[in-house]
Amino acid sequence: MKLWKTAQGIVLDVYVKPNSKRFQIKTEEGELVVFCRETPVKGRVNRELMKELSRLFKRRVEIVSGFSSRRKKFLVRDIEAKEVKQILGVATCAHSN
Repeated sequence: MKLWKTAQGIVLDVYVKPNSKRFQIKTEEGELVVFCRETPVKGRVNRELMKELSRLFKRRVEIVSGFSSRRKKFLVRDIEAKEVKQILGVATCAHSN
């Protein structure tokens, strides 16, 4: 899982898989993979990602790069790397069914 600390928070490198049956977060070969329900049309996937990640982290989340790509970078504001890893550890365990 790739993440970077910035003055604003933590940047996450995410690979997105749209058109999934449900929203879930997994780690595959050390990479953070997010499965989205939405189709990649008119920013639907991006909106779903920001909504769900904001809910997960209880923080403001922004797309930094990859607006029209499956590879995206998200900024999670006002959070530390340790907390991000802890939350994602819980999320990936909860969604690994």
